[in-house]
Amino acid sequence: MFNMSIKEVDAFGLEQMRDQSEVVLIDVRTDVEFAQGSVPGAKHMPLHMLPLMADQIENQKPVIFICRSGARSAQACAFLASKGFANVYNLRGGVMGWAQAGLALAAA
Repeated sequence: MFNMSIKEVDAFGLEQMRDQSEVVLIDVRTDVEFAQGSVPGAKHMPLHMLPLMADQIENQKPVIFICRSGARSAQACAFLASKGFANVYNLRGGVMGWAQAGLALAAA
């Protein structure tokens, strides 16, 4: 299921993207995981809900998917790419990579 053409961005790259333009951040983890903290500004959309909610995602801005380590968010990227979204990114390392970069998590 992992598509090698999925674009990835690391924590610092995401910060640069946010400085340059508006982005859509979507956290695809479970309710319990999301409640433990996420990247500031991320909207919660559990992965299993993505097929039902994909039409609510803005296609005009870069969309960055977030999970714990980057695996589920890569699945989300592949799914949206299959629906014609061209500007989707996987947060490399997920929330763990964000925290390891020394960046703060926001409370849910």
